[in-house]
Amino acid sequence: MKPNTVGRDISGQMPPLRTEIAHTGLVAGSILLTADGEIPVEYLSPGDRIITRNAGLVPLRAVESIRVTQEAVKIAAGSLGDTKPTHHVMLPAAQMVLIRDWRAQALRGASQAVMPAGCLIDDEFITSLGMREMTLVRLGFDAPYVIYADGLELSVPAMTKATAVAA
Repeated sequence: MKPNTVGRDISGQMPPLRTEIAHTGLVAGSILLTADGEIPVEYLSPGDRIITRNAGLVPLRAVESIRVTQEAVKIAAGSLGDTKPTHHVMLPAAQMVLIRDWRAQALRGASQAVMPAGCLIDDEFITSLGMREMTLVRLGFDAPYVIYADGLELSVPAMTKATAVAA
């Protein structure tokens, strides 16, 4: 079985990265792994300890909830691995996702890569939902981390000074 992306007219071309979006946030309702178990992102508060791939438990420094209209992507259950994600997941197209399957090799020539969810669209298992109004929750950390949300590994940047002041 060959990947659905083979033979597409845009094969070999990467969509442009949206550098104006530093961190989009997680859709309200996303379930994060924490020291206290699985918790919806909107119930987190500064001081909660979040499980990360690259540093174990780290304290959450800030949380911000915003309402936006952005391009959204749906990732079907099991499309990034046997149980990744655990169910259908909606993400902002600019949310950075750690991929560790054939896509990383095909798109970046590496065993793993961090890419915007929108770059993973194959129109079969990972699809564009178009512009959607969403409540996003932004998490602030002292350093960049990969967190576990809905069975996915998502990259979250370090807090900027502006975010730290707002928190």
